[in-house]
Amino acid sequence: MSSFIDLSVGTITQGLIYALLSYGILITYRVLDFPDLTVDGSFPLGAAVTAVMLSQGINPYVTLPVALLVGGIAGLITGLIHVKLGVRDLLAGIITMTALFSINLQIAGSNLIVDRSTDTIFSAPPTMAVLGNMSLSMRKLIVSLLIAVIFKLLLDLYFNTKSGLLLRAVGDNNVVVTSLAKDKGKVKILGLVIANSLVALAGAVVCHEQRAFSSTMGTGQMVFGLATVIIGTTLFRKLPIAKSTTAVLIGSIIYKAVIQAAISIGLPANLMKLVTAVLFLLILVLGNRREREVGANA
Repeated sequence: MSSFIDLSVGTITQGLIYALLSYGILITYRVLDFPDLTVDGSFPLGAAVTAVMLSQGINPYVTLPVALLVGGIAGLITGLIHVKLGVRDLLAGIITMTALFSINLQIAGSNLIVDRSTDTIFSAPPTMAVLGNMSLSMRKLIVSLLIAVIFKLLLDLYFNTKSGLLLRAVGDNNVVVTSLAKDKGKVKILGLVIANSLVALAGAVVCHEQRAFSSTMGTGQMVFGLATVIIGTTLFRKLPIAKSTTAVLIGSIIYKAVIQAAISIGLPANLMKLVTAVLFLLILVLGNRREREVGANA
């Protein structure tokens, strides 16, 4: 029973951490309608910077805003390539993602393990002062929940500001933005900056949780993020009380639970990418079918 509880706590923690990545994908995929593959590079970028900073004894809390900053720069580069140089959105993301692979290798090498004696956001003195009487797994759960909820609320607030409404308008109708005498290119760039900041933050928290960086850890993160967004927005389509950010947060937990279930029944680790691809395809098919049914009944 205790092992089941530990497994459940770990799965929920992972879902909460990766919800940060899902927030970023929500902005690019649902809001901007921008297929941004920068994600597969900005996620490990946040982890690489975090691993190096932790190894050098820098305050673990400082790594979080730094990850936001470097992720934002990655998104800015993609935005400039697309808007200022006229490169197609998909290709702009691929270019930045490819460049980031080499940059991440320069920052932290192919792999970097953070020593067990080094404090993370889950074991630093301020955290221990409040949650020191709890187990490490529970501290990870609570800290991850706080971070996921804080950024969810910040995004909800932002989407209701003038800037947030313009961001949403760019994906829905470019003409509206132009009619308001606003530069839609700048709005797109801002959206990419915010999205990749969140993705890099997710990579940073994963590094804190796993105490490790790998140059390949960004592979498939775009697929994961898309799957969680589609799961969440499909399941909670008819629930007006559920914000889109809440939907993708729950979708992230559900997706992680499915993957964990596959591992628990003994599925070989080398088949996990195949399972991810099949699950993503299934989600897409079911989501498209549901959209057609809704359209037919409208």
